[in-house]
Amino acid sequence: MGGGAAHPGHGHGGGGGPLDVWLPALALLGCAVAYALTARRARRRHPVQGWPLARSLSFGTGLVLVAVALLPPLAPFAHEDFRGHMAQHLLLGMYAPLALVLAAPVTLLLRALPPDRGRRLTAVLRSRPARLLGHPVTALLLTTGGLVLLYFTPVYDATVGHPGWHWLPHAHFLLSGWLFAYVIAGPDPAPARPGVPARLVVLGVAIAAHAVIAQLMYGGFWVQVRAPIAEVRGGAEIMYYGGDLAELLLAAALVATWRPVRTPRSPRGSRMPPVRRPKEGVRAPRALPKSR
Repeated sequence: MGGGAAHPGHGHGGGGGPLDVWLPALALLGCAVAYALTARRARRRHPVQGWPLARSLSFGTGLVLVAVALLPPLAPFAHEDFRGHMAQHLLLGMYAPLALVLAAPVTLLLRALPPDRGRRLTAVLRSRPARLLGHPVTALLLTTGGLVLLYFTPVYDATVGHPGWHWLPHAHFLLSGWLFAYVIAGPDPAPARPGVPARLVVLGVAIAAHAVIAQLMYGGFWVQVRAPIAEVRGGAEIMYYGGDLAELLLAAALVATWRPVRTPRSPRGSRMPPVRRPKEGVRAPRALPKSR
């Protein structure tokens, strides 16, 4: 097995400029305004259904978590200390995506759009590329594979050593984390989403993979992060314990959004098979006349 690969020098570069503050702040403000306007339009189009306040609060919570990760004081600290980077990773890749997913942005957009545009969006969600991208195995490979590529290859040192490149792992953390939370426990429609047992298996594999990656990082095996050993071990502890809490919240969200299919019961208490309704445009067969 490989020995400790953490290096004493930091090698951190980039970040901390005015654009690193104003650009994410303006982007997050734009997202908040867009969500609020879309929710207002959905309430006007469907006044009876409305739009739950809890969804809007969840979206706002997700944006606040992204802001905490990308703005001072955490962002400058993350450029100088690997533990700050790992805190960013947890916020962007696990906590913020879960809050954003629970806000059900796709459902909100479907309610706000006219019927013809809503059907187009539904067709896109049901397309083969969307179904492949929205499969839990794909999301699992993107999240765990990204961690292996970032911390066990020279990619991390390359991103922190060039101004502007540090946004690439941030974007990957946020997008892949959102995709994983969406396919595991999202309330939005997902045509490729399997049943709850399969999703629990994928979630269990993700939990085990994160634990193994954190333990390898703590032991210094094959990790290629140019930072002091104390920082690398501290970052591994943040990944291990903070990741456990985030995955526990994701499992709770999966249980909370689970809607089991109920089957009717016969008068004697035995379960009856679900009643199949005739398809639209097809008339149900008429009952035969009773014989005298």
